[in-house]
Amino acid sequence: MIDVIVDLWQFMKTRKKFWLAPVIGVLVLLGALIVFTQGSAVAPFIYTLF
Repeated sequence: MIDVIVDLWQFMKTRKKFWLAPVIGVLVLLGALIVFTQGSAVAPFIYTLF
């Protein structure tokens, strides 16, 4: 897992694609939100995001 993060950081640093960092961060946070709230009372509100 750490190798993926290191490779991604090296890719962004080499190609000056730092704008990808917030996009990846938001996707990771949305994924974590979906995983942690699966089957809970928050689930109907997640569907409104999409």
